Amino acid sequence: MNAEPDFSKGRSAAETSPAYLSVWDMHAYYGESYIVQGITFNVHEGEILALLGRNGAGKTTTLRGIARLDEPQVNKGEIWLDHQPLHKMQSYEASIAGLGLVPEDRRIIQGLTVEENLKLAQIAPPIGWSLDRIYSLFPRLGERKDQEGTTLSGGEQQMLAIARALARDIKVLLLDEPYEGLAPVIVDEIEKTLRIIKEQGMTTIIVEQNAVRALQLADRAVILDTGSIVFDGTAQEVLDNAKLREEYLAI
Repeated sequence: MNAEPDFSKGRSAAETSPAYLSVWDMHAYYGESYIVQGITFNVHEGEILALLGRNGAGKTTTLRGIARLDEPQVNKGEIWLDHQPLHKMQSYEASIAGLGLVPEDRRIIQGLTVEENLKLAQIAPPIGWSLDRIYSLFPRLGERKDQEGTTLSGGEQQMLAIARALARDIKVLLLDEPYEGLAPVIVDEIEKTLRIIKEQGMTTIIVEQNAVRALQLADRAVILDTGSIVFDGTAQEVLDNAKLREEYLAI
C-alpha cells in the first residue's frame, strides 16, 4: 500500500486518511544506522495489527518511533492518531494523546506493589480503566495486589505491564514481544486477554517473534524486511502463504 501526499490541499495523505492510526513515509535512525526506511501503513480502529519480520527488520524501532521516544531518532515522515499529529509531539504528549506502549522489558517499578504500579499510572489524567475493571480482567493481579511487582512471575509481570497501560485512557496499545520467555499456557492466557480487550474496542499493534501466534490473533499484518515493508494485508493471507512466511519470517 502506497500513500502519496495530497499537494492540492496542502495536507499529506496520512493527515486526511480515514485510518485511526496512520504512519506515512516514516524514517528512523539509531545514531548513523538507518533502520526504518520510509514505511507507510494504516491501522483501523478496533483491529489488531501484527508487525512482523526477522530480527533487525525494524519492528521495535517502528513501535518506539510511533510512541515518540527519544530513541530512535525519527527525522522524517508523519504519524497521525485520530487526526492528532504525533510526529509533532514528545513522548509524554503522545501518551496523553492516547498511546500506550508495553515495552519488551516490561519496566515494572522495583519497590512498588502491583496496585502501586497501577495507581502510579493514574497519577495524572487521562485516567483509563478503574482498578476494579483491571482486576476483573486480570484476577491474578487482584490476588497479588499487595505483592511487589518485580517478584511476580514473568507472565504475571506481562499482565501487569498491559494492565498498567490500560490504567491510562489509551486509544492504541503497542505491544513489544509480549510472549517472550513465557510458557505456552501463559501465552494462551495473555492471548485470551488481548481478545477480550479487542472485543471492548481496543486498537492494538503487536510485535512478536512467535509470528504464528501473532497472526492467529491479528486481523492484519505488516511484514518488514531491512526497514522496508514487503507485505501489507490480512493475517490470514500470511498464514496461507508458505513461501512468504519462509522468506521473511523463517517459519
